[in-house]
Amino acid sequence: MKIWLDACTGKHVRYSAAIAKKLREVGYEIVLTTRRHPDTISLARFLNENFIVAGRYDPKSLLSRLREGAKRQLLFCKIFGTEVPDVAISHGSVDQVRVAFGLAIPTITTVDTPYAEAVLRLTLPLSDFIVASKSIPKRILQKYNVNGKIVQFDGVDEVAWIKGFRPAVKYDFGNPLIVVREVEEKAVYAKGKFSFVNLAKELRRLGTVVFLPRYQRRTIKGLIVPKGFVDSASLVAQADLFVGAGGTITREAVLQGTPAIVVNVFEGQFVNDYLAEKGFPIFKTDFSSVFALAKEVLGRKRNVQGLLAKLENPVDAISNIVKRLADK
Repeated sequence: MKIWLDACTGKHVRYSAAIAKKLREVGYEIVLTTRRHPDTISLARFLNENFIVAGRYDPKSLLSRLREGAKRQLLFCKIFGTEVPDVAISHGSVDQVRVAFGLAIPTITTVDTPYAEAVLRLTLPLSDFIVASKSIPKRILQKYNVNGKIVQFDGVDEVAWIKGFRPAVKYDFGNPLIVVREVEEKAVYAKGKFSFVNLAKELRRLGTVVFLPRYQRRTIKGLIVPKGFVDSASLVAQADLFVGAGGTITREAVLQGTPAIVVNVFEGQFVNDYLAEKGFPIFKTDFSSVFALAKEVLGRKRNVQGLLAKLENPVDAISNIVKRLADK
């Protein structure tokens, strides 16, 4: 049985690698694809996974996004047109889902950002199975004209690679160490402009600040901006505080006991609220209150291994779906 996993971003690469590892153990053949996007190719190499690079991400305009997506779909037709995979899995890859639907390949789509309306409108209606944290109400997903089966698990996506994780890289940037992640302002769902650079500069009063930009790795006075690839999961494990808009690295941090502040930029952050209720060190606030909160929680790391052990791994849910499809 051939399984096709497509990864559009760094998070998707890490998720795909975790799923691939599990499915290989069962004996399935795995084909991994990605696109040129910050961190995808470098992370794939770091994880020693062989991804086929098909297309690129070009967020300059709506037209550039549409054009590059269409090119990827044609590349997928060329790659898979004669040897069609048995199952397609992604974290909301519009291009994969469209091609899989056209080739009648059963699709499994994972979801954790219910505010990403454009992606969800283009993927969920065509997906056969939707795997999401139980923290996301079904009604939120069903409003996207879902025809497939919704499978929910008691955990978050990042459990897939953080359970059993040990930092693979030692970073020595200084102490106390604060990591700030730039908001994904080029995403279609991003509304307005937010200066995480100014926020990072203000946090220098509390310690050494490593700033992780989304696209341009330019030098910023007073901040450490790594020039090459950074293993985010290893970095936040060693940090004393993480600050971001509530994305993947936020959860990589708190699942390892590092306190994380979520700047209240996006609505519908069900997965982060869920982790806070479970007792993980995640705190939400607005821009004006970040510094005061950072001063309060900096360095207050927790042993969360017991909490982490209780969370379900989404890879198990995905593996069970694939097994059911294989048995048909």
